[in-house]
Amino acid sequence: TIPAGKTAAVLGGTGSGKSTMMYLLQRLYTPTSGKITIGGVDIQQIDRKYLRAHVGLILQEPFLYSKSIRENVGITAPEQEAERIEHAADIASASGFIAKADKGWETVVGERGVTLSGGQKQRVAIAGVMAMEPKCIVLDEPTAMLDPNGRKEVIRTAHELNRKKGVTIILITHYMEEVVDADKVIVMDQGKVVMQGTPREVFSQVGKLKEYRLDVPQVTILADLLRQSGIDVPVGVLHRQELVDAILRVAQIGE
Repeated sequence: TIPAGKTAAVLGGTGSGKSTMMYLLQRLYTPTSGKITIGGVDIQQIDRKYLRAHVGLILQEPFLYSKSIRENVGITAPEQEAERIEHAADIASASGFIAKADKGWETVVGERGVTLSGGQKQRVAIAGVMAMEPKCIVLDEPTAMLDPNGRKEVIRTAHELNRKKGVTIILITHYMEEVVDADKVIVMDQGKVVMQGTPREVFSQVGKLKEYRLDVPQVTILADLLRQSGIDVPVGVLHRQELVDAILRVAQIGE
């Protein structure tokens, strides 16, 4: 269960069922048992076109047409809705680099035009999805092929969409640092949900996560090792500053 208007991260090793779940949400696959509901309605009863307009999908390697940035963002919006297209780019944090391009919105991307960075391509893809004004966006390993800066840009954009527009975000990833700010974390293994809860609740179980062949944020591992050695630091530390503050408190008590 993923609450509307929240951010949920789905974790799991290869073959755990993460991508299968994504395809089920888009009705690319049909469940062999059970059912998927959105707002209490079985998605098998929802028109595919309507469903895909309200549940947007961002893939690991976004597909862009060899057309202008405007055409790529507005592929799902009527031509007369230029304001809607530009607003979609704004909320996807894509306007900045578009404005810097030689021809701005008319810059052609792809085979016949400029080559965008991985992070820029993802933001154009997100803007294209946002032009549909979806209620939910599913991001399937959106940062797997990006450098650290590109990863931060895309994850920051996803959180901004959630905060500013109330869009439900489902983030499928294997980068643990990307999920520490999610509202809910779901861990899958062999097609089943094996753990779920807040990031702090899930990452406090370092040993169990390792059993499912999952990494843990480095700061969480360090805090766990310090606690095992007798230093009084909290369970489920997620951020570096949180650990620094805990160590400083222990040092002050020791004085």
